[in-house]
Amino acid sequence: MSLLDGLEIGQIVAERTVHLTRDSLVRYAGASGDFNPIHYRDDVAAQVGLPGVLAHGMLTMGVAVQPVIDWADARGWVSDYQVRFTRPVVVDPALGADLTITAKVAAVDDDAARIDLTVTYGDQTVLGKAQVRVTTLA
Repeated sequence: MSLLDGLEIGQIVAERTVHLTRDSLVRYAGASGDFNPIHYRDDVAAQVGLPGVLAHGMLTMGVAVQPVIDWADARGWVSDYQVRFTRPVVVDPALGADLTITAKVAAVDDDAARIDLTVTYGDQTVLGKAQVRVTTLA
């Protein structure tokens, strides 16, 4: 069955809530090499005028696309992915931060679909114009 079979514009193909913790940030820093202290030190974040320790933008971007990758499974691949960072994700030391991700079909052509992501933290969208092009494998 093709990835595109039965897809309709407006159809939600994936939804997920991802919980980020300060541990998540430390692990991501180790994997990415991004040890900017705004991602783990409250005092440094405050000194530069931030509301608290922030999740890495690329961590947020990676977490956001994962539900689409899982949905595509072995039937397709992400051939393009673009976002605009619109708001920071502040990760509380005790409560962490929940990102809510909704992936919706925006366009379908002969060999691919454009999936638009809505990524929110609290009541605010944190990624703008988040678009994933998923191309079929066969």
